Amino acid sequence: MERAQQGPRARYREQTRAEIKDLALRQLAEGGGTALALTRIAKEMGLSGPALYRYFTGRDDLLNALIRDAYDDAAAAMARAAARSAKGSRGVRARLHDLAEAYRAWAIAEPHRYLLLQGAPVPGYVAPPDTLERARAVLGPFLPLFATGNPGPAVAATVDEMTAWLTAEESVRAWVAQYAPEAAEATEPAETGEATEADGAATAAAAHALAGAVLAWAQLHGSVSLEVAGQFAGMAHRGGTLLGAQMELLADAFGLE
Repeated sequence: MERAQQGPRARYREQTRAEIKDLALRQLAEGGGTALALTRIAKEMGLSGPALYRYFTGRDDLLNALIRDAYDDAAAAMARAAARSAKGSRGVRARLHDLAEAYRAWAIAEPHRYLLLQGAPVPGYVAPPDTLERARAVLGPFLPLFATGNPGPAVAATVDEMTAWLTAEESVRAWVAQYAPEAAEATEPAETGEATEADGAATAAAAHALAGAVLAWAQLHGSVSLEVAGQFAGMAHRGGTLLGAQMELLADAFGLE
């Protein structure tokens, strides 16, 4: 409806921006971040250099748009995977594997976009602050899984650090509350200043959720980045086999059923 209500000029601008982004993604796929050249894009589109800057103010503005789009697409893929996995009687451990495989599948299908998200695509580039919330949306579906866990000694120090993070950062509490609301109910001090036993259990669940999601992210990032970058070439294992083993170890550490 919103698109239908746009005037011809606004629709043309949107279409032109989309074409610029498509060409930029093609350049990234061919040569990585350093291959991105606005002058080349302008030439392919039959535009002058100054005309291109009516749509993006510069290279970093274009990268910002590409990174926002990539995060949003990855988050949508993870949300779809979480919804599919939650149906039926699949246990939490199986659902963790489903999410990990969905993350890996998106990265393998979109390697140049995945790599765009993992660090600075070009020297000196700094991603805009709003990408933090988008990155959290990708990991959000992991939070409710680990909230049900019973972490063992191997991850106790991480749980303690996440408890402190929850206490210190309102945005982190809001993130957990969005995806695991039951676990986040008591992460803020009660108005009376007196914590109940239920408050303590909820705070612990929120810390478990956060610790598990952060550790899952570290495992995913390490394994999937190596695979996407071709570092497993010539080795006997499949990327999915390695990632599956890592998720099993993580599930064991959190006592997931």
